[in-house]
This record gives sequence, C-alpha cells and structure tokens, in this order.
Amino acid sequence: MRYRPALFATTITRFVLLMLLAGTASADITLVHAGKLLAIPGSTPATNMTIIVEDDRITGVQQGFVEAEDATVIDLRDKFVLPGLMDMHVHLQGELGPENDRDTLKMSDQLMQMRSIYYAMNTLKAGFTTVRDVGSSSQEMYAMRDAINNGWIDGPRIVAAGGVGITGGHADVSGMSPDLMEIFTSPNVCDGPYDCRRAARNVIKYGADLIKITSTGGVMTERATGTGQQMEMDELREVVLAAERMGRKVASHAHHEDGIVAALEAGVASIEHGTYTGPRAIKLFKETGAYLVPTLLAGKTVATLALEADFMAPTVKEKAIRVGNDMAGNFEKAHKAGVNVAYGTDSGISPHGTNAQEAVLMVEAGMSEMDVIVAATINAADLIDMADSIGTIETGKFADIIAVDNSPLENIEELLDVDFVMKGGKVFKK
Repeated sequence: MRYRPALFATTITRFVLLMLLAGTASADITLVHAGKLLAIPGSTPATNMTIIVEDDRITGVQQGFVEAEDATVIDLRDKFVLPGLMDMHVHLQGELGPENDRDTLKMSDQLMQMRSIYYAMNTLKAGFTTVRDVGSSSQEMYAMRDAINNGWIDGPRIVAAGGVGITGGHADVSGMSPDLMEIFTSPNVCDGPYDCRRAARNVIKYGADLIKITSTGGVMTERATGTGQQMEMDELREVVLAAERMGRKVASHAHHEDGIVAALEAGVASIEHGTYTGPRAIKLFKETGAYLVPTLLAGKTVATLALEADFMAPTVKEKAIRVGNDMAGNFEKAHKAGVNVAYGTDSGISPHGTNAQEAVLMVEAGMSEMDVIVAATINAADLIDMADSIGTIETGKFADIIAVDNSPLENIEELLDVDFVMKGGKVFKK
C-alpha cells in the first residue's frame, strides 16, 4: 500500500472555519455531520466530525458538528461514514442469464445503452462511486463514461477498458454459428506479437483508459479450451509495451498459474480472478507490486448457477463448478502471503447492485474487515492512478461519501445496505 494519509485539519478554529465559508459564497456548501467517520481506511475512526463540501470537492474535515448560514446540512450523526467504495471489475452492459443470446441478436445498441445506465445506477446506489469496466462494447462504454463525466447523465465514475484477445481465446466470440461469429468478431482480436501491438494501439486510439487482455482461457467461453495459458509471451509483452508507450496500464484475466506468471512477467498492473495463484505467482506479485482483483462473487455465482440453472453449455458448467469452488481457498493463501489486493466483483456475472457481497466473501476467506475496505478504497484508487482525488475523505478530494447504520469494521454485512450515497458532492441516496 503506497498511500500516506495527510493529517486532519483539526487545528482550524470555528471562527476561521466560518470565515472560510463566508468567503466562498458563490460555492454550494454542504456540511456532512458524521457520528463515526472512517476518513482514511486503515486508520482509527473518529467521532462527531463535520465534512465540508464545496461543489464537488471536500474542503475540510473538522472536529465537532459545525453550523454555518446558507450551508446545507446532512445529518449523519447516527451513521458510520466512509469513502465511496470502488469496484475494479465490472461489466455494466449485461447480466448473466438465460436470455443473453437472444439479447445479443435482438437488442439494439441504443436500448443496451439505456440498460447499461440502469445497471450503473444500481451500482452507484449500492455505494460504489467509482468502477473499472473491463469488458463491454467499447464505444458505448466510452460514451457513457464521458456523459457521466460531463454531468449529462448520472452514474458512478467509470474507468473503461478496451479489450485485446487472441483468435479463439477467451476474449473472442464463441457459441455462435460461423456466419455470426464473423460479424461479431472484434477488430482487436489478434495473432502474434506485432498484430497484438496493433490491436493495443487501436483500442487506445478509440478511447480506452486501460487495456484488458486474457492470458488464459475463461469460464464462460463456450469451447472446451480449458482455463490454462492461451496468449503467448511475445504477444503479452507487446501489448504491455504498446500500452506503456501510450500511458496506459494493462489488466489481465488469468485463472491458471502459468498464465498469471506470464502476465506478471510481461508487466501487467493487475490480475483479474487469479484463481490458481500459487508460489511462483505470489513471488512475482510481491516483486512487481501488481494487484490481485479476486472476484470471489463471480466464482460463487457461476458455481451456483451451474448446479441450479439449465442455460449453461456443458463445457461452461464443468469450468464453472471447478473454478468457482477453487477461488476462495487460493485467494486466502495469496492474501496471507502479502499480495496487494484491489476490490473487484465481476458484476455482470452477478447482478449489478450486489457488489458488496464480495466484501462478505473476502472476510469469509480470511481478510479483515478493515483490509477489505482498504482494498475497495485506497488500493483501488492506486490501481487506477486516482489516489490524489478519490479513496479517502480528505481536503481537495472528490466528495465521494457513503454511510451505513453501524460499523462495517465489526460486521462487514453493514455494506450490504448502504443508507447514504454522495458522489462528487451530489446526493444519490438519502
């Protein structure tokens, strides 16, 4: 964890504070009264605090319940207040279910975009004010990201990935007739190092904040190609190098350790899932500082659906049961070994808005409640290079603030029912 928290501005007197407020009459000022405040995850919560918000930013954190004329007061004196949570692995354009194939063929791009906004709002109201979308139809997702940033529509802050995958790999289309596969195959499917370099540059050209690759096979691919390594080392290196040259990070989907090791050696910033993280991978995680984004909720979801639902292909069911049941145990080993962890759910496999269930699974797998919250705030902000503006409740940062009834440090299930959500100074749930 690289973050070093600043000290509270507790020395500001009430007189000086009121003078500051009086000098910013043109700003919209909100005073958030917090009974318990975990302003900096990893530190001790404070009691009876006021968060001063001007427009979309925090301009002070003050001991006591401050009052000021013409300021809006939000009374959270009976709540536990903490920074907005972040999910580093979502797919906002869909949800796993029996109608997926039908929707692909019958739903217009425009209607899918409207549904994506609905899913995004479910996520925001669950307390997740920032997400990293790592697998959607890129142009529509970039448009939604930009529309939210411009204030045209509401939703969580989105960091949007562009995908690069190999022919026949997990990121390529499957389960369709040959004619349809030809139509739906992405131009960013590549073969060989130089073609994959082209694909990486192409996704950046069209607006990707990062690149998502698939170094191994995946559960939901409707081919019996397993979950071992698929992308070759020279392909992985070229994608990472092309991304670095153009100021982007790379996230790699990876299940088996051979593919995890290859991706880490190539220089990726994060491993998504990391199901079979073993000693070689753990050593590389610690050497490189890369993050593991565990997605335990996805593992539990697919393993359950494989046993209870009838819409999965046999090749998918086998992988879902095996991988889903193996995730938690290997995550526990990685965490105990000191691997950096950033919070991620793979929502879209699980329903959007249930993102906090990942926190419960992480605690069940041996992670402390505080470490889970750090993973969903400070670590996530570091992974997306936004630690200077989100992840804690401090002066100068975006006013991303949530509240629950009781301390999630004592019962992580408190995060399942978030009572208050503010993102960028705007209240979305109260």
